[in-house]
Amino acid sequence: MNARPKALTAVLFVLLFNLSAHAERDDFQTVKERVTAELMKAPVDDGRVKAIMDEIDEDGSFRGIDYVDLSRTAGFPQRRHTYSLVELARAYKKKTSSHCGSKTLKSKIERALDYWVEHDFFGDNWHNNQISTPTNLVNLMLIMGDELPPDMVKKAQPIIGRAHMKASGARPSGDRIVIAGILARNLLFVGDKPQFDAIIRLIEGEVKFSTGQRGMQHDYSFHHRRDRVNNTTSYGYGKYANAFGEWSYYVANTKYAFSIEKINHLVDYYLDGIYKQLVYGVYTDISVKNRSITHRATFKPRGVTEIERLIFSTDYRRGELEEILRLRKGQAEPSASFCKFFWQTEHFVVQRPNYYTTVRMFSTRNRNMEEPYNGPGKPTHHRADGTNYVMLKGDEYHNIWPVYDWQKISGTTILQKPKLPAPSQIQKDGLTDFVGAVTDGSIGAVAFDFISPHDKTRARKAWFFFEDDYACLGTAIHADRDLPVVTTINQVLLRSDVTVKRNNRMQRLPRGERQLDGVKWVHHDRIGYLFPEPAAIHLSNQAEQGRWSDITDQKNISDELISKDVFALWIDHGHQPRHAGYQYIVVPDVSVRELQETADSNRHIDILSNTSNIQAARHETLGVCQIAFYQAGAVEIAEDIAVRSHSQGMVMLTLQDRRIDRITVADPSRELSKMRITVSGMYNARGDHFVTVPDSTQQTTSIEVSLPQGVYAGKSRVIEL
Repeated sequence: MNARPKALTAVLFVLLFNLSAHAERDDFQTVKERVTAELMKAPVDDGRVKAIMDEIDEDGSFRGIDYVDLSRTAGFPQRRHTYSLVELARAYKKKTSSHCGSKTLKSKIERALDYWVEHDFFGDNWHNNQISTPTNLVNLMLIMGDELPPDMVKKAQPIIGRAHMKASGARPSGDRIVIAGILARNLLFVGDKPQFDAIIRLIEGEVKFSTGQRGMQHDYSFHHRRDRVNNTTSYGYGKYANAFGEWSYYVANTKYAFSIEKINHLVDYYLDGIYKQLVYGVYTDISVKNRSITHRATFKPRGVTEIERLIFSTDYRRGELEEILRLRKGQAEPSASFCKFFWQTEHFVVQRPNYYTTVRMFSTRNRNMEEPYNGPGKPTHHRADGTNYVMLKGDEYHNIWPVYDWQKISGTTILQKPKLPAPSQIQKDGLTDFVGAVTDGSIGAVAFDFISPHDKTRARKAWFFFEDDYACLGTAIHADRDLPVVTTINQVLLRSDVTVKRNNRMQRLPRGERQLDGVKWVHHDRIGYLFPEPAAIHLSNQAEQGRWSDITDQKNISDELISKDVFALWIDHGHQPRHAGYQYIVVPDVSVRELQETADSNRHIDILSNTSNIQAARHETLGVCQIAFYQAGAVEIAEDIAVRSHSQGMVMLTLQDRRIDRITVADPSRELSKMRITVSGMYNARGDHFVTVPDSTQQTTSIEVSLPQGVYAGKSRVIEL
C-alpha cells in the first residue's frame, strides 16, 4: 500500500534536487555572463587594434614598453602589455569588429600572453602585482573562455592568484573589495561555486561603518588608511562604493544577491558622503584630492553607471539619485542647497545652486595630508591648512597646478619659506583639538585653531557661511621665524578682467602684480571679495610658468615649460607677526554692478568679534548669528541681546522678531558632554536634548544642551525654542 507514495516521494526529491542544482548552475552562469558582457561593452577601434598587433614582436613583447624598470616611480609601464591583451581579446570576440575570429589576432594574443607568463613582471608597487596585472589577466581569461592554450591558462593562474584575501593590499577598505572582486572573477572562470559564494558574502559584508578604522565613517566620509585623511572621492568612490555597486549589479536577482539593507546603506553613502563632496554632485572637488592633484586631469562630469546600477537594485531615495543622474547628463541645473560638516574628517562643504565651496582642516584626531606615495603630490604640505576653494562651475582651478604657488593656497595662512620641506615631510599629525564646525544642515560656521606642524605658525581662523555670501576671519596670527606670513584669499585661473574699488574710486586693473591700499572690494570671474574695513592687499593677474615634472617625482612626466594666466589675491602680515589678523567677505556669483550695490547698501555681513577668544559674525537680513568661543566668554549679538558660553564651543542662533527661536551648538574639541549657554531674555522650553532655566531677576535664560557622543562627537546639536 505504501510503496507507491514512497516511490513518488523519491521521484519528487530527485526532481527538486535537480531543479535546485539547475537553478544554482543558472545563477552562477548568469553572474558569469553579466561580468563578461560588461567586459565586452567597451567599443573596439579596429585601427587601434591593428596598431597594437603591429607592436608585438616575434617573442611576444611589445615594442615601446620598458620591461626593465620596475620601480615605483616608473609607474609600471609594463601594465600596457596586459591591458592591450584585453583590448585584443575584445576585438577577437566582438562580432562587430573586423578582427572577430581572426587566427592572426589569436596567434598574437597567445604569443604575448606566453611572453608575460614566462617572464612574470613583478613591480615594486604591490598594487600592480595584486590588482593591475591580475585584473587584466582574469579579464582576458573571461573574454577568451576556453580558446586559450591550457598550459598558458595554468601558468597564468598563480599570477592571477596574487589577488587573494590574505594579500597585503586586501586590507579592510577600498582595496579589499577590489581584490575580492578579482578573486570572484577568477572563481567564475575556473567554476568554483562554493568559493565564489563565500567571496560574494565577504564583499557584501564590506559595506558597513568602520569609524576609527579604515573604511566608511559615521559621517559618510571615507578613510583609506589609519592616518584618517579624507579619501572619500578617491579610494572611497571607485575602489569601494563603485566596486561594491558593480558586484551588487552582477548578482542582482540571483541566489547571490546582496541584502537590500546593504544596498540602501550604499545609497546613503553615495548621497550623504560622495556626492556631497563633488561639485554639484557632478565634478571632482579638488579640495578633497590628495597626492593625485599633481596629475594632469580631464574636466568632465562623473559617469552615470553607478547610479543606473543603484536604481536597478533599489527604489530607496530614488528621486535624489535620479536628480544626480540628470545633472550628470546635462538635463538639469543644480538646485540643492546645504552645508555639511564631516566631523570624522575635518572637512566642511557648502553648496548653493550657484556656487560650491569647502574648508579643509586637520587636528590631533587626523593627519594633515596624504603622503606622496610613488612620487605625485610632492608640494602638498599646506593643502589642509584651512584651504578654502570657491567654485561656480567647477573648473576654476583645472590643471593650474604646474604654475601654482604652493605657499599661497586659497584660504590658508602660511609662512613664506624659501622652499618647501622635503616631500617626505608632508604628512604630519595635527597639533590642536579645537577644529570643527556648527551647522543645521543649511548654514553653518567653521573654526580652526591652527598651528602649522611644519613651522609652528599660529592663527585662529573662522568662516561664517550664510546663504549668498560668507565671512572669513583670522586673528592671533603669530610666527617666530623672520619670514613673511601671508593669508591667501584666492589663487585661481585668471578668467576675466579684475576690477577693484579703492579710495572711493573703481578701476579695472591692467595685467601685472601690485600692492594696493585702501581697497574696499575686488571682483574677478563673477566672485567678489569685500573688505569691511579698507584693506592693504597684494594682487596679481598675470601669466605664471611651471612644469608638470616640477610637482611630482614620477618618471616620464612632461618637463615642457607651460604658461597659464593666474589671478592671486593675498594679505601680507609682514615678518614675524605677533597679533596680526584679517577679515574679508566672499560674495559668489555677482557682477561688478551687483557687488558695488551690495557694498554701498551695507547689506553684507557684520563682524561682531575677531579676537583670540571669540570670532563672531551676524547676517542681519537672515537674522542669524554664528560664534566660535575658543574659551568661555560673551558677545553682544544685537542691541540688548547677548550670548554667553560657559565653555569653549560653537554657537549659532536664529532670531525672529528679536527672539531666539533656534540654537545650534557643537564642541570642536570633542571634550564636552554638555554645553551651557546663557542668553538675554526669558525662555521656558524643554526638549529631548536640552533644558532651560529662566532667571527673572537677570532677565536671562541658561540653556544646557547635551552633545552627541562617541562616533558622533563633533556633530552639531540643533534645538528649537
